[in-house]
Amino acid sequence: MSHPATDHPVLFIDADAPLRDLHACASERLYAALKYLDLMSCTRLNDHSEHDINTVTTIARILVQDASDVLRVIERRGLTP
Repeated sequence: MSHPATDHPVLFIDADAPLRDLHACASERLYAALKYLDLMSCTRLNDHSEHDINTVTTIARILVQDASDVLRVIERRGLTP
């Protein structure tokens, strides 16, 4: 998995996992990021400090990056002859 915080990834994707499980993993992360961003957008921006907004964007970025990494594995497995 891609993680810009380290030079050596410590989380790994089981590329041989069933496609259904890989899809569930990616979906879970994307939907969690969407729900989180929806929740944050329901509150007024003035109620949040710049630090809070940076935290929100960092959490969303990590969830979306994880989902993107898993989707890349699905694409390689599912779309390659």
